[in-house]
Amino acid sequence: MNVLIVEDDPRITSFLAKGLKAEGHATIAVADGDEAYEIAEMPVADYDLVLLDLGLPGTHGLRVLEALRRTHPEVPVIVLTARDDLDTKVRGLDAGAADYVTKPYAFEELLARMRAAVRARDQAVSNQLVVGDLRLDLLTKVAWRAGRRIDLSVREWTLLEYFMRHPDQVLSRAQILNHVWEVDFEPGSNVVDVYVGYLRRKLNAPGLTPLLQALRGAGYRLVPPEG
Repeated sequence: MNVLIVEDDPRITSFLAKGLKAEGHATIAVADGDEAYEIAEMPVADYDLVLLDLGLPGTHGLRVLEALRRTHPEVPVIVLTARDDLDTKVRGLDAGAADYVTKPYAFEELLARMRAAVRARDQAVSNQLVVGDLRLDLLTKVAWRAGRRIDLSVREWTLLEYFMRHPDQVLSRAQILNHVWEVDFEPGSNVVDVYVGYLRRKLNAPGLTPLLQALRGAGYRLVPPEG
């Protein structure tokens, strides 16, 4: 597992990095809130879990946490801080922290809390379809791409689910119409093209690779995005 450590105390960073390495984890260390905020805003996360101090130089840890939740809601964040007052704990948890650990702490307890956070994430992911940087929540029927929430109509959601269950596969208009609308193909009908157009506009954003590819005379294909 790749762990992002956001901590301005080099002694604590060194302690965490050595301990996590001994457990088989790789670490990335950041000591400044501004740099951490920039990393949090990046569309692709090179880490699986974040250990976040709140009292950082530059951007405050809570703002970093909010950015992480906005851009990478699937990545668990454990707050590590010397502040143990109730208000700070509540603010951290309300901002989306998976857990809150007060310094000083036992390393074995931290490892256990990390395992618990990852288990909770994996249970949530089991209710999702994920293709690259595109994620579809099967319970809430909401899509996310590069951390951006995408609200869908019932028909758009069914269409996107069908594409995501068949990534890189060419699906004919007849197949799509039969699965999504549960009717046989009607020559001259453009309903598939209309709804694929709706999805394209919702899924694509400036700087992101287009996902749905039209193949003349064959149908459409979801090209797995990077992420």
